[in-house]
Amino acid sequence: MKRDIISVMDMEEDLEDIIDLSIKMKKQRYQDFEPTYGRVLGMIFEKPSTRTRVSLETAMAQLGGHAIYLNPNDMQLGRGETVADTARVLSRFVDVISYRAFKHENVLELAKHASVPVINALDDVEHPVQIVADFMTIKERKHHFSNLKLAYVGDGNNMANSLLLGAALLGTDISIGCPKGYEPRKEIIEKAREIARKTGCKVEIVNSPSEAVQSADVIYTDVWISMGEEKLKEQKEKVFGGFQVNSELVANASRDYIFMHCLPAHRGLEVTDEVIESLHSVVFDEAENRLHTAKGILYTLLA
Repeated sequence: MKRDIISVMDMEEDLEDIIDLSIKMKKQRYQDFEPTYGRVLGMIFEKPSTRTRVSLETAMAQLGGHAIYLNPNDMQLGRGETVADTARVLSRFVDVISYRAFKHENVLELAKHASVPVINALDDVEHPVQIVADFMTIKERKHHFSNLKLAYVGDGNNMANSLLLGAALLGTDISIGCPKGYEPRKEIIEKAREIARKTGCKVEIVNSPSEAVQSADVIYTDVWISMGEEKLKEQKEKVFGGFQVNSELVANASRDYIFMHCLPAHRGLEVTDEVIESLHSVVFDEAENRLHTAKGILYTLLA
């Protein structure tokens, strides 16, 4: 039976195992991995990408396979072919499909009709592949997940949703600081709290950034205006003005906190140069780990 990774919850049983495999692969970067040799990854991208596209393509090459970039404008999908038919056809050609989509429903539809594994490479609800890299970076720096506090400051977007689920599964306390009306999805908050009761960690949603980062071991932020929200730029910048991660805000965190951002960063908006360029910042280690976790995910699905 094929396995998809559409949500962080699709790694409920083995998220830390995939992280540990990715750490191992980072140390053995060019080792041959026979189960993935000659395999083909089809990559559908409705949104622009740097890290996701390059990490997946490079990962597949280092695993001995090949990746095909598929822009919907160059496919029949862009001329009205259904997602279901696209899934059926691509399944006859490739061994695994990644899909970066505007709508979560389309990723679910593709996975439903594909006979090969499907990876959610970002949609409007979750970004599960980023979460694996994020927590891999945390494990490299902090060596464990329990007795840690992760603070997320900003928009309750797909990253906030996925961080909630990932932290709850791994037993990491998480505090989300968002303006009122911009919190993560209610059903995801409820799911994270349900998991947290089993793993023994805390899930907190607050409307104060300083409260969110109080004694935090990890501070995380993301862009305020996601792709497709350009028309909301002026409105959101006004609402989020007090949620910038700057030297004043991070003074509330633990002395040895690390700063994370999934990138691209809009410097001077959600984060200042002073923070992102500080010795606490691990954003480029985090970005590199997208490659190693892409290998870990692909290997797990194909082997």
